[in-house]
Amino acid sequence: MKITDYLTPELVVAELPRGGKDEILKFLSRQVEQAVPELSAEAVLAVLQEREALGSTGIGGGIAIPHGKLAALKDIVILFARSREGVDFAAVDGQPVKLFFLLLAPENAAGTHLKILARISRMLKNQEFREKLLAAPGPAELHALIQEEDEGSHR
Repeated sequence: MKITDYLTPELVVAELPRGGKDEILKFLSRQVEQAVPELSAEAVLAVLQEREALGSTGIGGGIAIPHGKLAALKDIVILFARSREGVDFAAVDGQPVKLFFLLLAPENAAGTHLKILARISRMLKNQEFREKLLAAPGPAELHALIQEEDEGSHR
């Protein structure tokens, strides 16, 4: 199982608009709705906000992994977004978040959901990979970088 099995090119956002945590979560929810029409932005936003209420998914090092489970979902959905400027996301280290991996899973996919969260975390521990993501010019290059790292870390 690879991240790029669920992260399609249309779910890569090269530059997030300015905004705080709530605005960014709303924006990401609308992006998911555009790419996966059976999901409403409102339902996605509600599940993400519910998870954030338990504690920020800003895990430090400029990374956030907002995630949640939705009954209406048939398969896992992953979205990647970048903010070169950084977003105040109430991360555990207090630093702005620049790299976002949003993960949505069906309610019955607990094991897969956790494996993908772990896989994303492992990939993002690689400083060189994070720097490449910040430097990539656009969505196609970002998707290619993630795919390349995904293939390499899958061995």
